[in-house]
Amino acid sequence: MELVRSTNLSALLVLLSCFCLQFGSATDTITAAKFINDSETIISKGGDFKLGFFSPPNSTDRYVGIWYAEISVFTVVWVANRNNPLKNSSGILTISEVGNLVVLDGQQKVLWSSNLTNSVVNSSAQLLDSGNLVLQGNTTGTFLWESFQHPSDTFMENMKISTDVRTGKKVQLTSWKSPSDPSIGNFSAGIEVRNIPEIFIWNDSNTYWRSGPWNSKIFIGVPDMVSVYLDGFNLVPDNDGTFYLSFSFSNESFPTKFVLNAQGNLQQTYFDTGDDHWGIGWSALNSDCDVYGKCGAFGSCNSQNSPICSCIPGFEPKNREEWNRGNWTSGCVRRRPLQCERVNNGSDGGKKDGFLKLTMMKVPDLADWSSALEEKCRNQCLENCSCIAYAYDSGIGCMPWTRSLIDLQKFSSGGVDLYVRLAYSELDKKGNVKVIVTVTVIVGVICIGICIYLLWRCMANQKEKRKMRMLLFDTGEAYKKFSGEDNLEDNVNQVKLQELPLFNLQELASATNNFHQSNKLGQGGFGPVYRGKLSSGQEIAIKRLSRVSRQGQEEFMNEVVVISKLQHWNLVKLLGCCVEGEEKMLVYEYMPNKSLDAFLFDSIKPKLLDWRRRFNIIEGVSRGLLYLHRDSRLKIIHRDLKASNILLDEELNPKISDFGLARIFGGNEDQANTKRVVGTYGYMSPEYAMEGRFSEKSDVFSFGVLLLEIVSGRRNSSFYDDEQDMSLLGFAWKMWNADNIVALTDPIIREPCFEMEILRCIRVGLLCVQEFAKDRPSVSIVISMLKSEIIDLPLPKQPAFTERHIAPNAGSCQPNLSTSKYSVNNVTVTMVQGR
Repeated sequence: MELVRSTNLSALLVLLSCFCLQFGSATDTITAAKFINDSETIISKGGDFKLGFFSPPNSTDRYVGIWYAEISVFTVVWVANRNNPLKNSSGILTISEVGNLVVLDGQQKVLWSSNLTNSVVNSSAQLLDSGNLVLQGNTTGTFLWESFQHPSDTFMENMKISTDVRTGKKVQLTSWKSPSDPSIGNFSAGIEVRNIPEIFIWNDSNTYWRSGPWNSKIFIGVPDMVSVYLDGFNLVPDNDGTFYLSFSFSNESFPTKFVLNAQGNLQQTYFDTGDDHWGIGWSALNSDCDVYGKCGAFGSCNSQNSPICSCIPGFEPKNREEWNRGNWTSGCVRRRPLQCERVNNGSDGGKKDGFLKLTMMKVPDLADWSSALEEKCRNQCLENCSCIAYAYDSGIGCMPWTRSLIDLQKFSSGGVDLYVRLAYSELDKKGNVKVIVTVTVIVGVICIGICIYLLWRCMANQKEKRKMRMLLFDTGEAYKKFSGEDNLEDNVNQVKLQELPLFNLQELASATNNFHQSNKLGQGGFGPVYRGKLSSGQEIAIKRLSRVSRQGQEEFMNEVVVISKLQHWNLVKLLGCCVEGEEKMLVYEYMPNKSLDAFLFDSIKPKLLDWRRRFNIIEGVSRGLLYLHRDSRLKIIHRDLKASNILLDEELNPKISDFGLARIFGGNEDQANTKRVVGTYGYMSPEYAMEGRFSEKSDVFSFGVLLLEIVSGRRNSSFYDDEQDMSLLGFAWKMWNADNIVALTDPIIREPCFEMEILRCIRVGLLCVQEFAKDRPSVSIVISMLKSEIIDLPLPKQPAFTERHIAPNAGSCQPNLSTSKYSVNNVTVTMVQGR
């Protein structure tokens, strides 16, 4: 009888053990009472990731790690006890008495710990669907420790790599020693902020690779970053001096990660479900030229040449014998001293130094930074004898160099222009009689050719003017068809040719140095925009219709018709146009500070926008919008109001630009409907994006998004929360409901004396982005609210699009991927059909 009772008890214990094991494998949480043994795992709530014990290929050592649960190829993304493996299957992962997450061996020896210094009661560890293992206290939502802050070799979506410029503390990747050994290898990767943030890979403590500076959109030393699949990066500073780098793609169908491999190469990998393997989309190191300082100081590397290293013009090898043997580490030295150096040494100064332009370059390391605009950047460098080179990027600003130029590389595409300071004699070395005779003959031939060309152009200009007059007057029917306006033909016919100056192609080509890349200001849906200077000295901006642009004659003529009759301080001024052959160009007044987004979403420039300037921009845009809706002779709906279409003059005053998508309303019209939805995702009102209905309230919605971006300093279309994808509107609404709207404010402008005015602006912004058009205020009421003429503001209702971004389902393909991904961006979409 005793034997039967004992047998039944044993069977019961076995059943209970099986039940507990099954329960343990189904949960996503570990506690002191609910630990896991070597044979057990936990899985995240959505089933994306698993946590448990594993052995690497060709190894019997046991490690605690996290891997993908639903991918057939076993792929580890994080390892706990990297340097202390278990030699058998006796390991346990549990919560210690003081609240730490620990890995224990069979003798209860701690092999790894989360190392919390303060003891925590009733803590638990949870595996999230992001792949992040978090240790939580008994207070819900409080993370005491997380694996994303202690990464291994893998950088995943929504993980943050960071560096604190004050303390030097870094969150960075560290490579495995080998594919069979996850212990910490020789290579690490992270952010380095000297003057401008960059990504670095280090071999021990030595620099092995660098990305080039961050310009608020891309790292300019990575030529492939112009493609769509890398546009998901986001690098932002906080008010404590910490810079955070993260990435996230709008298409989450294909797992994507960055891995620092054992050879020190940082690679983007994506899982190809068709071939059932991890493909490589991008690599940091593709040739010897990508290795840091391959050609030494003042040496330039070009992987297309043989040998790959050469001294930049004006310099020669420091050690000719080593250089000829293929050892380029000693670099190059200047052939002739600079004029300012000769003056300082007391010798004859001679002619002044100049700059030699090197195009499509990876800029050197150790750049300084200045807020000077491009022309001042050149002059500042020329006036400083220590300055030996400079470069200018619209997203960064002025980058001068006062130290040796190291890690230079010549790209076949991308890069920026680098201006290297040389002695005058190095810039003007040709001077023999044969050259003079040759030049004289060439000049004579050119003069004869110019005379013939001018005669032909004189005749052609008359023909083009007649053609332009017919084009302007005959566009009424085509524009009427596009607009759906019965009375628009009368408006079109009011645009007289003599009221809009015509520029000829030769004049604009000369003003832009034949549309040289160095004069390119940016790129939009219409095409590229160039900076130019007329023979009179007037600076202009030229918008040139691209042959591959989805926008064409309709948008071109739309902008001519709309903006030619508009005159307002807060609207950009159209100076004229050019129509010759297939060329169509619009000529505007030049705005030296470019667009608002270049300031607002930069890592450094937002400091130049204090609250007074931001409020001035908000008021200026609202006044311009009021003029379009109410005060101009033509009632105009802009339809593409966003930060990149707000230009800033030399005093940072705003001017609304880009009227290619604008619509003119009849006198009695309040709204219209279109089957051709145009605009920018993130700024479109819901009734317009979903149903094609637009009105003044559509522009008010866009203005509300813009207002919240100005106050928060964050871009609506690239706002990501740690745990979920949320728009800026969703975050603002969440903070409003939590009575913590101050959290939305950009720390740069967070001052007590402006708090009430800032909070009023946020509330006005929320009123503008309400889901239903009837609930939104008109622009005139918005202005009264901003000026506090209306004291008691209504309570806002829930905005549209608060849960997730509206991500475009169209875009460019990834060049290196078999399946396309798309990023959240600010591109104007012009070919979407309304429902």
